[in-house]
Amino acid sequence: MMKFRKLSVILQGIGMPLAIAPLIIILSACNDQPQNNPNTQNPDSTPQGQVTRVLWNRIKSRGQLVCGVSGELPGFSFVGTDGKYSGIDVDICRAVAAAVFDNPDAVEYRNLNTKERFTALQTGEVDILSRNTSWTFSRATSQGLDFAPVVFYDGQAVMVRKNSNIQSIKDLKDKAICVQTGTTTEQNLADQMRKRGITYKPVVFEDVNITFATYAEGRCDAVTTDRSALVSRRTTLPKPEDNIILDDVLSSEPLAPAVAKGDTKWSDIVKWTVYALVKAEELGINSQNLAEFANSKDPDIKRFLGTEGNLGEGIGLTKDFAAKIIKHVGNYGEIYDRNLGAKTKLNLPRGQNQISSKGGLLYSPPFR
Repeated sequence: MMKFRKLSVILQGIGMPLAIAPLIIILSACNDQPQNNPNTQNPDSTPQGQVTRVLWNRIKSRGQLVCGVSGELPGFSFVGTDGKYSGIDVDICRAVAAAVFDNPDAVEYRNLNTKERFTALQTGEVDILSRNTSWTFSRATSQGLDFAPVVFYDGQAVMVRKNSNIQSIKDLKDKAICVQTGTTTEQNLADQMRKRGITYKPVVFEDVNITFATYAEGRCDAVTTDRSALVSRRTTLPKPEDNIILDDVLSSEPLAPAVAKGDTKWSDIVKWTVYALVKAEELGINSQNLAEFANSKDPDIKRFLGTEGNLGEGIGLTKDFAAKIIKHVGNYGEIYDRNLGAKTKLNLPRGQNQISSKGGLLYSPPFR
């Protein structure tokens, strides 16, 4: 009211007729109401904010995670003769289930090929894609994928038969190369061969099993995909020792889990689950010594394990979600060792997949 009186005095002072003054005051009062500024609203109170919680709410109410995997790649995701899934991609799903449900087995796995994997994620058939998938610009933008941190730094390579006398990429001139279509592998091969001026004969298949079966039958001179996948697939060939992987690296392939864009809460949960695996190894905490850290005085460890503060609650989890992950699944190093390490058939050196303090590329942002 004080504002209206001041406005009335000003209008009279400039000679405005009193009959007009009330109308202007009324209009001023209308404009003085709070505006619905989309930049100042609480996102969680808007219809859009409600939509971004739909997937997370559905997962919670279902009580189970639906995870898209390959199911055909030893060391990453593979179904054993007992029907059980194993591999680093599988353990990522188990870690998320441990964080959300305190149960690493609360997961339903869906085997997806390269052609259907993104559609399955976009349509909601799966909640998370953990399927040795490379993080690329187009997948993160036009295909609407929200990637979690990289869980395996890889690169594309080529496998040939030892008796072929092929020692490098240049020796593949006019050779037949088996490659899976609809992948970055196919695109990278074309780019690298064009850059080097090397002509070749692509033998293309949609199914990865047919791709490698064709190579095993000798119908192509070489086969190409991620180096880790070649190491894995070599173990399934009739005579693995008769095949070698060339030293040439055709690309960088950062493999990471992904979720569909739109549900920020769910995306945060998956991202910080992966970070928790890495942070646990950085702090020296694993599934065997977890109990020894329960009474730690280190503030970083206390926050991380949830004995102090409530970090997990900020993303819809319990404050001890990281401890649940470690208890059920272990840290990143444990996951790597049991699926890809020296005691497995793959025996893949960690190399750049070490934590940064040991010369690798993996590290976690602070848990604070």
